[in-house]
Amino acid sequence: MSDIKIISLGGVRETGKNMYLVEVDNSIYVLDCGLVYPPDEMLGIDIMIPDFSYLVENADRIAGVFLTHGHADAIGALGYLIKEVEVPVFGTELTIELAKIQARQLGLKNYPDFHIIDADNEIDFGDVVVKFFRTTHSVPDSVGIDLVTKEGSIVYTGDFKFDMTVKADYATDFGRITEIGKDGVFALLSDSSQAEAITENEPEVVLANGLISEMRKADGRVIVASVANNLQRLQQILDAAATLDRHVFLMNDEVEEIIDVAIRLGKLDIPSSNLIKKLKTIDQYDDNQIVILETGKTGEPLFTLQKMASNHRFPVSIQDGDRVIIATSPTIDMETVVADTKNQVYKAGGTVVELTEEYKSSGHASPKDLQLLLQLLKPQYFIPISGEFRLMHSHAELAIATGYSPDNIFLLDKGDVLHYEKNKMRLANKVTAGNVLIDGSGVGDIGNIVLRDRRILSEDGIFVVVLTISRRLGKILSGPEIISRGFVYMKASEDLLAESKQTVVDVVNENLQSKDFEWAKLKGDIRDQLSKKLFQATSRRPMILPVIMEASNYQPSKHKNKKNK
Repeated sequence: MSDIKIISLGGVRETGKNMYLVEVDNSIYVLDCGLVYPPDEMLGIDIMIPDFSYLVENADRIAGVFLTHGHADAIGALGYLIKEVEVPVFGTELTIELAKIQARQLGLKNYPDFHIIDADNEIDFGDVVVKFFRTTHSVPDSVGIDLVTKEGSIVYTGDFKFDMTVKADYATDFGRITEIGKDGVFALLSDSSQAEAITENEPEVVLANGLISEMRKADGRVIVASVANNLQRLQQILDAAATLDRHVFLMNDEVEEIIDVAIRLGKLDIPSSNLIKKLKTIDQYDDNQIVILETGKTGEPLFTLQKMASNHRFPVSIQDGDRVIIATSPTIDMETVVADTKNQVYKAGGTVVELTEEYKSSGHASPKDLQLLLQLLKPQYFIPISGEFRLMHSHAELAIATGYSPDNIFLLDKGDVLHYEKNKMRLANKVTAGNVLIDGSGVGDIGNIVLRDRRILSEDGIFVVVLTISRRLGKILSGPEIISRGFVYMKASEDLLAESKQTVVDVVNENLQSKDFEWAKLKGDIRDQLSKKLFQATSRRPMILPVIMEASNYQPSKHKNKKNK
């Protein structure tokens, strides 16, 4: 009997950041390595990735990282992982090429351990054979992963849906899924992203026709916001533009690089060699000849749309008559951002349509798809993943409705360890897991204290007190001067500022007269007394920063001494 553990380092009770570990005896199999974009309250944070501490500590046991597809929620954190531990990485050709782009952006130009597989490959690690099966998602070459153990298969779906109308590069291999089910599935880790959906997904062909219809309604320019590596959507945008004799202008280099890779691998078809134009030539064309493809600098195009709507100095600004098509599927966390974006576009004179909302389509499995997969695989144990807790719970309810026992369904949290021993699966101990915050080039150097300070600054501003003292003379030599940003309008608050200065003077004089003078106590007293006064006057709590300098060698000038005699 194999000793089996299933661990989530991300992707549970959250949308994105998929990363799951399957331990079989002494080997660790890493399934995906994704990132997630932070909520608005995490000010300044670019992305969040899983905590790799457990993998770093057990690097010698890692058999490999196995990738399901080329989206950021599956490959976005890979570069950060392979910077810490050099491990083999397996994925389909397109997925590996997209992963290499991510790695190069982090300075890893020639990582030596990438391995290209296809859905027919089998990799024998001894006690485990790793197999793959084709799945349908919004990027071609997507696969599910089948870890064949002595206890049966451990199946990880990645992001998937069922759609009989897609092209061959996107098609699900139902025959292979059926075979896996017949051979026996020990555990299933399945995508829960759309477990609460109240409508079934429309076929992609309906959405493609809808895109043409929405573009046809535009008298002026069309601006399409889409995720850069959603190649299925990019293909539909290019096809629609060609159908309507419009030229496509790309907003950033990232999408150009992805399109170049996809064309080279035969995963993207350009209907006309004259279809894509350089942005700098846009003024040479009439508005009704233009489609602007906007993908966002960090993979989230909505924020760039807001800049286009509000900043007239931006390379392309939204103008009267523009039709904006949001062709991505924003998460629930982004609902407020979507609403704000629409509002700003309308203010700028444009109109907006959400494509996936209008035509009811998603890249993730609907409830009926999820139940069909359960019926095809018939797993002994079921682990809903990839979604907020309510989505995982809804997925569990779908499984129970098809006859599964609640005792064999596990709703994991990050770091939870499912351990199979003595013929029974149970929740065991936890491993280190959580969010590592990426801010610019900094990895993990931003913690709760820094975020708290940023939140205070964003809400109530900053209040800086600057003065120079002499402990030898026991008095203030200059100041206090007050600098405030984001707290009050200085010219309209002269009385408050005068009272604040007097408070500082009183506190400093009291501390200078004390035999037990301490710098920390002086600064703390200034913060405490000022905080009370400012809150009483304004009901706000700005960040208070005392900047106190000491003139230890201060001597009165000779001229002044003579004058005083």
